[in-house]
Amino acid sequence: MPEGDTLWRVANRLSPVLSGRRVTALRLATPALTSEARRHRLEGSTVIAVEARGKHLLVRFSTGVALHTHLGMTGSWHLYRAGSRWRQPAHLARVVLEADGVIAVCFVPRVVELVAEGDEAVHPTLTALGPDVVAEGFDADAAVTRLQARGPVPIGAALLDQTALSGVGNIYKSEVLFLRGADPFAPVAAFDAARLRRIVETAHKLMRRSVVAPIRRTTGGGGSRSYWVYGRARRPCRRCATLIRRARQGTPSRTTYWCPRCQAPANA
Repeated sequence: MPEGDTLWRVANRLSPVLSGRRVTALRLATPALTSEARRHRLEGSTVIAVEARGKHLLVRFSTGVALHTHLGMTGSWHLYRAGSRWRQPAHLARVVLEADGVIAVCFVPRVVELVAEGDEAVHPTLTALGPDVVAEGFDADAAVTRLQARGPVPIGAALLDQTALSGVGNIYKSEVLFLRGADPFAPVAAFDAARLRRIVETAHKLMRRSVVAPIRRTTGGGGSRSYWVYGRARRPCRRCATLIRRARQGTPSRTTYWCPRCQAPANA
């Protein structure tokens, strides 16, 4: 599933191209959504902003409505010029937004919906999101407080709880916990506020850097040395040569990678 830094890169790519352009056509996933778009007079409106919020994307229109998408495991946003060939089959398109010669297409997202400006403050998913870890003004204190409320939950699972802090996914969960020497299976209650703050601030630093970097890296190394532990099960730790382990945790369960020596329970 795309993590928060990916959504920020998508927003940064779409926003300068779409913002200020008039919507000339909009085709959505279902006839009901298309009818709703007509009711809100989105064709003929202007795109005023494209924003990332955690793992969610909001395309805002001048009529006071936002197009909300969540990409899930397989979704993606593409930009095309009119007449150019699409990189995925047209039958997989769930959003086709044409704006003065530019076409933005969202293929197979998990969520597509229209949210009126007045309804956004009570939207069950958007309002429940924790502080966006990728945002420049990330509120680390609020994220720590929300994490602390999940005392018995393993820290590896808690970091994926989008209502605690939003944007962290499997890659950054594993990488950040390695960098902070934290056992991913230790309960949140085992970490004091200062250590939790270091964990979330590390996530913020890495993910902000990834927004502008051409290649996502957490090691700072070149070549194939992109990650410390993620995707490296049964390979030697880059620090201590102990074999990296992996296991499932959380609900729904996700794979966690860790070094049993660098992240030994005694370190938590």
